[in-house]
Amino acid sequence: MKKMKLAAALKYAQGEDDAPVVVAAGKGITAINIVQKALEEGVPVHEDADLAQILSSIEVGKEIPQELYLAVAEILAFVWKLDKKYYSAGDKRDES
Repeated sequence: MKKMKLAAALKYAQGEDDAPVVVAAGKGITAINIVQKALEEGVPVHEDADLAQILSSIEVGKEIPQELYLAVAEILAFVWKLDKKYYSAGDKRDES
């Protein structure tokens, strides 16, 4: 049996949020749409089926539980490195 695709999107604004917040989550076609929208907007996508399963069970608008801080921090560090590499290449994103 084929596993159903799951996806979750997080938002974290340093100084604004106490912890990352789930802003979208779903399975099947909803998960595909979440990933597609992220790619269209230039948002980095990280694939981790186990973490997606956990994050997609959290209510949208809620902060992630403390038990997930380390896993999500590792992903945020990965995204930060991508951003740093992107900006050091001389490209600029619209930050408005």
